[in-house]
Amino acid sequence: MKNTVLKYGSYGLLTGVVLFLISILVTKSLDYSLQEILGYVTMVATLSFIFFGIKHYRDKVNNGVVSLGKALAIGLLISVLVGLGVAIADYIYTTTINPDFAQEYLDRTIEIYETQYSGAELETKKAELTQQMEDYGSSGFMAALMFVTVIVIGFIISLISGLILQRKN
Repeated sequence: MKNTVLKYGSYGLLTGVVLFLISILVTKSLDYSLQEILGYVTMVATLSFIFFGIKHYRDKVNNGVVSLGKALAIGLLISVLVGLGVAIADYIYTTTINPDFAQEYLDRTIEIYETQYSGAELETKKAELTQQMEDYGSSGFMAALMFVTVIVIGFIISLISGLILQRKN
């Protein structure tokens, strides 16, 4: 199991970092909402290695048999490796490549709010968003949030993959 997790987790980690870096270059001019959607698509693409890892373990390592529990374990461990890759790439991006990301995001979101709200409601939304960015806008927190997000999505993919691929003696 260890070799399968390391192999497919590494594939996912490398794919995640490469897709993250490509998306930085390609999506600079896109709206943050669209960038967010592409980010989730990237996460799902990198987490597809969960399915292939479980299938490889079942077919090549464990004589065509895998339980749901073992499939979940394999999938979650692969998710951890992918999550580390995505979190590290996110941290590097927000500390080195674009250290002004949090402020740019705040400014752009406020611009959007100004088209959607007015008066006291606008001021309330601005204050809430500004406070959230102060509380949660650090590079470390954003990287940790990415890690947790990848793990949650990875769990869902692991569960679905495990249900599809499980086979008993």
